Amino acid sequence: MKQGGVDEGEDPRAAAIRELREETGVTSAEILMEAPHWLTYDFPPHVREKLKRQWGSDWKGQAQKWFLFKLTGKDEEINLLGDGTEKPEFGEWAWMSPEQVIERAVDFKKPVYEKVIDAFSPHLQAKL
Repeated sequence: MKQGGVDEGEDPRAAAIRELREETGVTSAEILMEAPHWLTYDFPPHVREKLKRQWGSDWKGQAQKWFLFKLTGKDEEINLLGDGTEKPEFGEWAWMSPEQVIERAVDFKKPVYEKVIDAFSPHLQAKL
């Protein structure tokens, strides 16, 4: 469930492909589906404070456009150092069921993840 920003003037679909490459090194992937709507969430007060200290701005929350990718290459292509253009954002990765993704999400993001998984459900494997 990698996430990234859309640059000014950039198409969200192109941004998703770019962010996937930057954060995971993956180029062998295809978009299966785009979530029909932008999804939003608010940061809880303690997260807002942390982000304010870290980034110097008061961020209320996020609006996100979600895309479902299918890896068409091999797992070995996944490189958490990314493509080398950005500082690494992840320390580990794993394949998970949709239920596991929701279970492991931070509480304030769970409602968005539930909506995303519901939207993508026609393309997701059933619970193992």
